Amino acid sequence: MAHLFINQVKPGQTIDETYMVTQPVLRNTTKGDLYIAMYLSDRTGKANGRMWQVSEALYNKLPSEGFIHIRGKSELYQNALQVIVNDFVVVDAEKVELADYMPKTEKNVEKMFNELKTMVAAIKDKSLKALVNEFLSDTDLMREFVTAPAAMQMHHNYLGGLLEHTHNMLKVAVSILPLYPKVQADLVIAGIFLHDIAKTTELSYKMGISYTNSGQLLGHIVQGAEIINKKVDALKQKGIAFDQDVLDSLLHIMISHHGQYEFGSPKLPATAEAFMVNYIDDLDAKMNQVTNLIDNDPGDTDWTAYQRPLETRLYRKRPLEQ
Repeated sequence: MAHLFINQVKPGQTIDETYMVTQPVLRNTTKGDLYIAMYLSDRTGKANGRMWQVSEALYNKLPSEGFIHIRGKSELYQNALQVIVNDFVVVDAEKVELADYMPKTEKNVEKMFNELKTMVAAIKDKSLKALVNEFLSDTDLMREFVTAPAAMQMHHNYLGGLLEHTHNMLKVAVSILPLYPKVQADLVIAGIFLHDIAKTTELSYKMGISYTNSGQLLGHIVQGAEIINKKVDALKQKGIAFDQDVLDSLLHIMISHHGQYEFGSPKLPATAEAFMVNYIDDLDAKMNQVTNLIDNDPGDTDWTAYQRPLETRLYRKRPLEQ
């Protein structure tokens, strides 16, 4: 029988299917009863899962990250799809088609990476060029870079998402930098290439997408600054000097690229280059988020359900295609 994908599930539908389960948590209702909150997902999306009136012993049977065959029913809760699980059976990963469960970029990874290398090769500053080449020559890190997602759920949350996001940002930057000759292009290009480099260590993506312990404790901004400093130290050990003002400007782009304190940046953008990277980052993230929500939100009306992260419903009618 064909797999019932998450984006095919309609409210009020009876479900007898296998999904990936992640981040199960045992909680108490207001009456003190135990229930399990979890995420159920496949390559098309993720839904909240709830299992009511459970025991701690039942909760302990759930893998923290794995596959379960569930029987239950879907519903809309606060305008979002939710699956009520009546019972489940743990399924061995070898018995499922992993391609059905791990979403990945639809773009050509090799082509994107080659184009990325061509774009960063245009960097002229000696310090930045040496640093970028130090990263590109780290084959283990680059293997993770082209595989990792860009986020856990907000945008580009699929294998290859980090590369796709970075590649998109670089293409935007290359297109608009000629309009702003006072912006130092080399810093923007290097900053974009490295701004999310630590997503490779912040996130775990071997089976489902979740935070690593260090990712949860530190976050990719702190981890990214650490990685850059280590690469600079490696260059110095090779006798390659690195200008401190250039390093400070690059690190400033790294730590300010979220643009606001409440979004996790310890510093706000204070240079033209940091502002440009922040806005390009937000543009690409938002476009990916909006288009995916329009494509995958359940229902067939002109409007999606209310999207809390965007604080709006999305209009999905495309009048120019009628």
